[in-house]
This record gives sequence, structure tokens and C-alpha cells, in this order.
Amino acid sequence: MQLPHLFADPAGHFASRRQFLRQAGSGAGLLALASLLADQGLICANANAATPGVALNPMAPKDSHFPAKAKRVIWLFMNGGPSQVDTWDYKPELAKRDGRELEGFDKNTGFFTEQVGPLMKSPFQFAQHGQSGAWASEIFPKMSEHVDDMAFIHSCYTATNNHSPALFQINTGMSRMGFPCMGAWVTYGLGSENRNLPGFVAMYDTLGRGLPKGHAQNWGAGFLPGVFQGTALNAQGAPINNLYKREGLTDEQQVAQLNLLRKLNAHQPNSDEADLAARIESYELAYRMQMAAPEALDIESEPAHIRELYGIDNPKCQHFAKQVLTARRLVERGVRFVQIYSGGMENERSWDGHTNIKDNHSQFAGETDIPIGGLLTDLKQRGLLDETLIIWCGEFGRLPIVQKGGTGRDHNPHAFTTWLAGGGVKGGVHYGETDEIGHKAVVDRVSVNDLHATILHLLGMNHEQLTYRYNGRDFRLTDVAGRVVKEVLG
Repeated sequence: MQLPHLFADPAGHFASRRQFLRQAGSGAGLLALASLLADQGLICANANAATPGVALNPMAPKDSHFPAKAKRVIWLFMNGGPSQVDTWDYKPELAKRDGRELEGFDKNTGFFTEQVGPLMKSPFQFAQHGQSGAWASEIFPKMSEHVDDMAFIHSCYTATNNHSPALFQINTGMSRMGFPCMGAWVTYGLGSENRNLPGFVAMYDTLGRGLPKGHAQNWGAGFLPGVFQGTALNAQGAPINNLYKREGLTDEQQVAQLNLLRKLNAHQPNSDEADLAARIESYELAYRMQMAAPEALDIESEPAHIRELYGIDNPKCQHFAKQVLTARRLVERGVRFVQIYSGGMENERSWDGHTNIKDNHSQFAGETDIPIGGLLTDLKQRGLLDETLIIWCGEFGRLPIVQKGGTGRDHNPHAFTTWLAGGGVKGGVHYGETDEIGHKAVVDRVSVNDLHATILHLLGMNHEQLTYRYNGRDFRLTDVAGRVVKEVLG
């Protein structure tokens, strides 16, 4: 059939009017799709812009797989491995068997294989708290006030007894370096609610005790685009490098610099790649942060009663209190994921109590108890706890035996306790059990993959669907494992 004059086709592209209408209709649908994607910041709407066809804003908010209980996360990481039997996992049988040898014990369980001693009772008193009657160590008087908001998982375990691979596993799901951490996966999957602040912020020890083993890889993006990695706040000085623009540089000049940089990047080979788009976004985010971050990080503007609640004026916990209060201000302003490390590199500089568990845990509990208790109180009174997921754990637990040469405990990959609060968690529940002396998780064991799957579920994400293709295969935070611990969900 020849096209009528109205649909004249001098170049002979269409064999019939039907073919023309079919192709025109498809084009109209693609135009509508492009408009919707541009409205969400997912593609560049301007054909002459720097990177047509790629993500305009990789951190734009994205829909979850299903309705989420939690909108944001604060992960309180007790670096070094807190002892479950001296904190939240009360074991009266351990006290009865104090000083006895643990028959059949595998000396390779801990890190120091030649320093295996007998069973050692906890040096701390335990008491029950709240309507749930949860047992808690005396070192947590403030956190104990909130046990009815907490879901305790007593049966967590990991695959390694060494700090670095254990830190990689609890953060990335893998015990080796090079993989994206949970904060990176969460911001990749959900984006950020505030385009003027990072989606993921990490904070580490500010007392000169060093970074956790593995350093910045603990909050790295691995093979995900770099824009999803954590922004680490500096321990000393300005919290973020170059947070304040250079003296004498006007806003107009800085905007002109960014525009020039965008144009130059557009002329680079492979200028449509996601990595380049992420780099451009990081430069522009840095500019926007100069406007928004100083206010968000200004804890001095908080009223006196809030500062007192967090322990800002208490020299023992002031450093951690400032970080926790900063975390509340950040999530309140739409930051998706905040992770705070208590303790530095290893041994007495962290929760790694090899020598004297009483002195070690008393110190670090004293640094964290008031601020964390204050955080839970503050979030609840602001109506933010229901949509903010709080996580407390370390990379592994500690053995119920004494480490020879002192009164401390060695590493234990077979058991550690994690508690969750807020963000859709069922408060006042206890899931899983260790054996009668707290050596191994034996009832309803929860792997790191299971823990990650549960956290993602609370954020509205199916851990099996949150994937990223790299080197020819689809990767995910939970690798090829993971189940949601539904018993702790509200």
C-alpha cells in the first residue's frame, strides 16, 4: 500500500502506513519514558548536557522493593569484638564452672592458640530490666533502660577469628577485601533523601587510637560506583576536607569552575560511563555540601538539655557523644546510612580485651553507654525511632575461657550478640541461643548473611533482588545465602 500524501515518505523508510504508525507509536512511548526518568533524575534530559544517556544523579531517591519499615540506619559498631558473656548474654552456668577446663576445646578457635586457659566467669553483675526482663550487664545502665525497644539476636556467628577479615565480612558480607559495604549497597539501592549531604557517612575514633583494621575499605564501595562509598568525617580539625570554600572565591566563580569541569569531562573517551557520572556528581555534591554540611554538623546549636542527654559535657564519653549526636542530626536531615566506630586499631585501643576484660569493657562501655542511651531517648521523643533502624554489634564475640597471662578473653567467631532497635523491629524479644557457657551459637543460628538480609528487609529491599553486575555476574550483599530473621520484625 502506498502512503497517502499526508504521510509522504520521500526517503522510502516505511513500506506501509501500518509500519509508520507502529514505529511512531513506539517513539511516543519512549518519549514518555524518557520524560518520567528525567523527572526522577535518572537520565539526562538535555541532549547537549555533559553526559547524555547516563544517570544524572546516582544518589536520587529510589523506590524500595516493598514498603519499608525503616528509612535510615545508624550502625553503632563496637570495634574489636565485645564479649557477649560480659554484655548481653547472661550465663550463670559460666560462674558455676569458673576455673574449670573446657573439655574438648579446639585451641585454634581463638587467635592466640597457645594461651588457652580455663573457663572464667564474668567480672560484671547482671540484672533484669524492663517489662521484658532482659538480662544486661552492669556496664550498660543507660542502654538497659531501653531493652523493651531492642530485639536481641544472641546466636550470631562469623567465619573468621581475625579482625581484618571479620570486619570485612560484617561490613561487606565477604571475608576478603574489595567488596561494597552495607552502607554502599543501601545507598545504591535507595539513594539519598538529601541531595546536599552524603547518603552514607562513617565516623571513627577521635582520640588518636587509629582506624579499624582494614581502614577505609570498611566503608568503601568496592566495585560499585565511587559515589556510593562512605564519607568519613575527620577525627581532628574540619570534619570534612575542603568543607569551606577558598577565601576570595565567589559562588559565581565556583559554579563556573564546575560547569567547565562538566564540559571537559563530556569530551573524554567513554564519557557516558557510570563511573564518570559518579565522579561529576561527587564534585557537585562537594559544592552543595559547603552550603548544607556546616549547619548539619553544628552540634553547638543543640539546646543544653539535649547536649546533657548525650553526655557532651562528660569528659569520659564526650568524643563518642559528639559523634552520636551528629548522627542524629544527619539522619534527621535525610542522610540514609551512618556508621560510628567505637574504639581504634586493636587490643586496649578498642573492645579487643585480651589482657583485662573488666578494665577494657568498663572503659569502652563508659564511653558509649550514655550517648547511645541518649540517642534512643532522643529519637523516641522526636518520633524518629520508628523509622530509624539502630544496630549494635562488633565483628565477633569472645571466648568464655581466660586468655593465659591475664584476665582477658580471646576472639570467638562462634558466637556474638547483636541488638536492633526502631525501624520496624519488635522490641523486647530475644532470638537464638548460645550454649550454657556462651561458647557457641546452638539454637536458631544467625549468619552475617542472615543479619544483612534482615536489615535490608527492614529497609524495604529483597536481598536477592539488590544486585549489581560486575565481571560478568550479578553480585549481592548476601552473596548466595541469607535469610530474613522474621522473628525480630514488628
